[in-house]
Amino acid sequence: MKKFAVILAGCGNIDGAEIHESVMTLLAIDKLGAQYRCFAPDVYQHHVVDHYRKKPMPELRNVLVESARIARGDIQALSEYKPDDFDALVMPGGMGAAKNLCDYHKKGAAMKVNPEVKAAILNTFKLHKPIGALCIAPVMLAKLIPQVTITMGASEDAEKITATMGATNIRSTHGDVVIDTKNNVFTTPCYMLDATIKDIAEGAENLIAAILKKLGE
Repeated sequence: MKKFAVILAGCGNIDGAEIHESVMTLLAIDKLGAQYRCFAPDVYQHHVVDHYRKKPMPELRNVLVESARIARGDIQALSEYKPDDFDALVMPGGMGAAKNLCDYHKKGAAMKVNPEVKAAILNTFKLHKPIGALCIAPVMLAKLIPQVTITMGASEDAEKITATMGATNIRSTHGDVVIDTKNNVFTTPCYMLDATIKDIAEGAENLIAAILKKLGE
């Protein structure tokens, strides 16, 4: 049975991992006959946002602790991730990916990736194991993997930013999975487009199915 490592970025689309994308990714892995283990960096979130009022809240929250809400407590610190123990690595999106896993939201193409996230991506890449990313999470692959091909939807801004980092953005729509066969990278747009939860489920399942197909070759 194939085993996926899933990196979460908190809990909530504005300041953490996008919950629909995270849950649908876990569901797709289970539904398609594989296993998963969730990970998150043990760091403070960039900030905390009241998702009802869409306003910042004056408190601190931990990314690992918040991610545990999605994983039902069954989660490990990202420092414990060993790519040799897994067949593939997947990262759901949400603004937490751009705020907690890297600082793309502030610095754009000049961003830096959290050291543990960077190590997880590059160590998996060096083993030529599949890496999947949803929504805005592919921006970290654009930063770290030279000349990678990804998708972050159909926006001109995504194309400009990825080009600045030496990557290529392929315009896509719901359910599409852009596969960079050379780099073993799989991406899908999700909430980078206007979407319903059905669209997210389709994108997540198609991405996991594509990775499993590759692993079966």
